[in-house]
Amino acid sequence: MVTFRSSYTLWKMVSKARELTEHPSVQERIEAVLRITGPAFGGTGYGKGRPLVNALEDVAQEALLLGDFAFAQRFQRFAAYAGGELFLEILENYYDEEVRHRSEEGMRRMVAMGADRAVAVLDQLSDDDPDATVADARDLFRGIALSADHLGIGSGEGGIRLPTRERRRLQQYGHMELVLRNLPRPASAESARMVGDLLADADAGLLAQLLELRARRAGIDALRVAVEDEASSENDLHARLKNQEWIFGGAYVEELTRRQYTEDTILDIPLLRGDGSLHVVELKRANIKDLVIRRSGHLMLGAPAHRAVSQAQNYLRTMDENREAILANHGVDTRRASATVVIGHPRYVTGDPSHREIAETLRTYNTHAVRIEVITYETLLESAARMLALSSARQDPDRMGDATA
Repeated sequence: MVTFRSSYTLWKMVSKARELTEHPSVQERIEAVLRITGPAFGGTGYGKGRPLVNALEDVAQEALLLGDFAFAQRFQRFAAYAGGELFLEILENYYDEEVRHRSEEGMRRMVAMGADRAVAVLDQLSDDDPDATVADARDLFRGIALSADHLGIGSGEGGIRLPTRERRRLQQYGHMELVLRNLPRPASAESARMVGDLLADADAGLLAQLLELRARRAGIDALRVAVEDEASSENDLHARLKNQEWIFGGAYVEELTRRQYTEDTILDIPLLRGDGSLHVVELKRANIKDLVIRRSGHLMLGAPAHRAVSQAQNYLRTMDENREAILANHGVDTRRASATVVIGHPRYVTGDPSHREIAETLRTYNTHAVRIEVITYETLLESAARMLALSSARQDPDRMGDATA
């Protein structure tokens, strides 16, 4: 169940954000948000619900189309809070300087406390064993780290009770970035020279690409784990694919923040092509036992796949019928939009079909389709892995030579 939120703090942040943009179309959409978030019915409450989330996402989408990505991200976070996905403390840490300062002070105290505890542990080790070595200290701290896996929150009198605010703080630190500022200079001229040489030789573009490749590998691994879990729901798989438009191929520029373009249509993953047109990704479970069935000796798609295709067809029909309004209101061209249905995995299919036979059955079906393609999570993962391998090879000339030999 979705828990919608609103507050004076959100209203204040949206009001402040209005002053940070000069685009009339963005300001107009912000005004629509403020009309919703203003005190409701003359009281002290603030309007909330799906209309507020949609209005905030409208601002983000418009800013995105205008190329103001930071502003779009700001309103994406506002929408996540209004939709119950983020706590208010997260927004405050992003966009309230006083709150951010207090949080930084808290982090500094935590780091200092941790360092003090580490010194105390080392002092105790030295008292117990004056001949202790660096290896002994390393083993001691490794043991402490391993023992942390056995810590938990109990429900009895001896357990640890965390108030709601502290639980939120755990999520807060999960969303925060630790940055070291005003570090002291290196201890010697030689170390300063070495650091300077390292920074001078660093290729910022290459480092960024390597970090992106690492993030993409982590994304594939997380998706594979979810696919291999037979209990994973559509929402579980959706969470692993959010903001991972690259997995679906290089034709897509980005994943759109807005998922609803008509009253009765909510898209799983709307992707934007380079020409501004829409591509719809419809996600289903990986654990589909009757993905393909055998009739009269021939393999064909089972009922779950046909239902998913019918759902995608209805989406595309609705997009065609409302193309003018969607283009005018959201800047997305939905005429003759296309779709991909991701459903099932050969590991879960009952009967005797092999992976190759399942792939051939889907390929035969797709040959006769025009705007909708059906693929399995296995195909999606394999395609993404090949793209990643090619990207990795481009970063390593030696590997590229091997790949083209």
